[in-house]
Amino acid sequence: MSYDFIKYEPSDGIARVTLNRPEKLNALSLQLRAELIDCLHKADDDPEIRVITLRGAGRAFCAGYDVTPPQTDEEREARSASRENIRSDMHGLQKTARMMTSIFDLSKPVIAGIHGHVIAGGTDLALHCDLIIAADDANIGFPPVRAMGTPPTHMWTYMVGPQLAKWFMLTGETVSGKQAADMGLVLKSVPASDLDDAVETLATQIAKIPWEMLAANKSIVNKALDLMGRNMMQVIAAETDAVSHQSPIVKEFNRISNEQGLKAALEMRDAPFR
Repeated sequence: MSYDFIKYEPSDGIARVTLNRPEKLNALSLQLRAELIDCLHKADDDPEIRVITLRGAGRAFCAGYDVTPPQTDEEREARSASRENIRSDMHGLQKTARMMTSIFDLSKPVIAGIHGHVIAGGTDLALHCDLIIAADDANIGFPPVRAMGTPPTHMWTYMVGPQLAKWFMLTGETVSGKQAADMGLVLKSVPASDLDDAVETLATQIAKIPWEMLAANKSIVNKALDLMGRNMMQVIAAETDAVSHQSPIVKEFNRISNEQGLKAALEMRDAPFR
């Protein structure tokens, strides 16, 4: 597969993968997702690669799933029909959950270096990586819980425990990279200017260990999380998101987005919290 929205640079045992849709803050379009999964599996199958790094080009790591309103009446009708049919909605969201789980299940460790906006789907992506280093001033959270649905995947409780997970889910608030490090959501935070070096230093350290040992030691931690129900939780998360899409506030958000544009819908969602 050729890549329009991914940069792939393998060398010295490290596969450096970059989300490369900076004009859209690396929003996760269907094409970007397909390219990312193809690229990550390519790295996972490469016997020369021992560790993968994941970064975002431009001003943000990833500002979420691409929720650009449909541009034609036919597209609007198709999206509305899919959302109104809860089983169809679940089916689509479970595809997203399986995509994220496929990253979690890679045999090789993935280090996410996050900066700028790490919002909604951006957090889904980062939290399915094995280690996260954040820029101190990164902006991390899931504001869509206010009016758009619930996360279609759920790693929050496993990362920060139930009380902080509820705080994120019940407020839609965001935290800085430094705050995320203090609560254990990320491994550590560094000044934004040092993020590249911090990710590369950790990847270089890990790349000194043979793949077989890395795969074994990653897998035991993943299996421990799955014994806690992590895998089934992703199925439940996707289904819960589909149910939440039937809420009146979500339908109102979609109406405003279709009629007035995404910016107006986001203003409706977030203005009361400023």
